[in-house]
Amino acid sequence: MDKDKLAREFTVDVLEFCINRSVMAFENGNEAWEYIKSNGTAHIVITEAELPEMTGFDLVVNIKKSYPEKTCIIMSQSHTNEKRAEELGADAFLAKPFYVDEIFEIVQRYVIQ
Repeated sequence: MDKDKLAREFTVDVLEFCINRSVMAFENGNEAWEYIKSNGTAHIVITEAELPEMTGFDLVVNIKKSYPEKTCIIMSQSHTNEKRAEELGADAFLAKPFYVDEIFEIVQRYVIQ
C-alpha cells in the first residue's frame, strides 16, 4: 500500500504478475486494518510508512500483535525509517524509490515457499 495512487497501482500490477495471485490495495491504514481483521487471508502486507488515518508503523504493530505469522514490509523514502520498522517488528524494509527486482526478491523470500 502506497499513499501515491500511481505507485500503489504499479506495485499491485508487479506483484500480481510475479505471484499470479490476487493483490489488494487500500488508500489508508485503517481500510487495510479493517480488511485484515475481517478477512485474515492476507499473507503479506506491504505498506508505506506514512499513511493517512493510520500510519504504516501502526498498521504493522496491530498486525504483529494479532497475527504474528503475517509478513509485514514497510517502505519509505526516508532511510531513517528502516530502524524504526525493524524495532516495530517489520520483516523487511523497502527503500523508495525501488527497482522491480527488489519487489521480486521480497516475493521470493516471503511469499513463494
